[in-house]
Amino acid sequence: MAVLSLALTGCIPGRDGDDSDSASGTPDKIVIGATLPLTGTESKTGARFKQGYELAFEMENADGGIDVGGTKVPVELQLLDDTTDQAKAVNLAQRLITQDRVNFFLGTYSTALVEAQSTVAEQNKIPYVTGGGAATSIYAKGYTWVFGTLAPVANLATTEMEWIAEQQAAGALPKPAKVALVWENTSHGKDFRKGVQDFATAHPGSYEIVTDESFALDGKDFSAILSTVRAAKADLFMVDAHLPDFITMQRQYLSSNMCHQLITYGARGTESDAKTALGQTGVDYILSAVWWNKQQGNAGLNKEFVEKFTAMFGTAPEWYQALGYEAARSLFTAIARAGTVDKAAVRDQLSALDMDSILPGGKLRYPADKGGQADYPFVVQQNLPDGSSPIIYPAEVATGKGVAPNPTCHG
Repeated sequence: MAVLSLALTGCIPGRDGDDSDSASGTPDKIVIGATLPLTGTESKTGARFKQGYELAFEMENADGGIDVGGTKVPVELQLLDDTTDQAKAVNLAQRLITQDRVNFFLGTYSTALVEAQSTVAEQNKIPYVTGGGAATSIYAKGYTWVFGTLAPVANLATTEMEWIAEQQAAGALPKPAKVALVWENTSHGKDFRKGVQDFATAHPGSYEIVTDESFALDGKDFSAILSTVRAAKADLFMVDAHLPDFITMQRQYLSSNMCHQLITYGARGTESDAKTALGQTGVDYILSAVWWNKQQGNAGLNKEFVEKFTAMFGTAPEWYQALGYEAARSLFTAIARAGTVDKAAVRDQLSALDMDSILPGGKLRYPADKGGQADYPFVVQQNLPDGSSPIIYPAEVATGKGVAPNPTCHG
């Protein structure tokens, strides 16, 4: 497996991550290992996370690297392609930690890969920070070396439901509303399902879940599920799906001439890949809730991130790049605050982290009562026919007004 070396430090490649200046104990460089799905079904998302990592490392090294006890130390990313394969993600993590002896680890993307890979980090007692695993099952194992930048998927569902409740109160959506709930059969999908169900339970008389169906990842034919959804005559079509499944399902949904008063694909809906694959009309009025949106604010850290990312890659970032960037930046911050590359000391700083962030709420923490998973609000956005995807909820960060019910539906 070829190492995708990010030549950001000018250091000679292949040196051990534990190399240090014999007089001071300060390392010559800090090597951070990682894998991402750069090929396989999650390759497009993996490439986006790679961009976030690249920018974070570029910016950290711009003034010499991480300040470790008063000495600037360059930081280097040693990145491997796990090919969207769970076993490979585990094996490559083991190799990076035990053979290449990287100092720290940035996790891969997708719930299945992170769940398996994080076990390797915990067993080897190495700080592991991931921006690509949101399922609560990852953080419910009592691990103390694993930290997640993505807030729980259940929060995503809750935030969407809060906006829906506002539309019901305004008379734009029916109350009670019939909900067709469709979710990927993973921990990620189960968390989404639980978020919707818990909200419905907490608001008796407001929702009736008329379809509750799961599907396997990387599906090619969703006709049976869509037939069930059609027969249920739901008002709201609420789905949790990874990007490839979203594109496939939505294409088949459009071909079947189905239409609902509201359609949401969880965190999916605004990606450029979706608009390319489905066309603008194919994604019009889709609702989504995301961990970050470039429209959240045009000042401070957010402004710096958007401007530097756009200058480096020639395009605006999406939430994937933002989460990869913040995962790396939080690890850099913990190393600097520890003033050492001692793994336990850095782990302790991650546990106590409270740093300014581009994420909603403006702070990033890894609370112990959440198993090291960050916990912050989501933002809801909606695709509009003019090609924009404004934030429509919560009101304090909204950049536009949401549309409900879907005006393209009739009858």
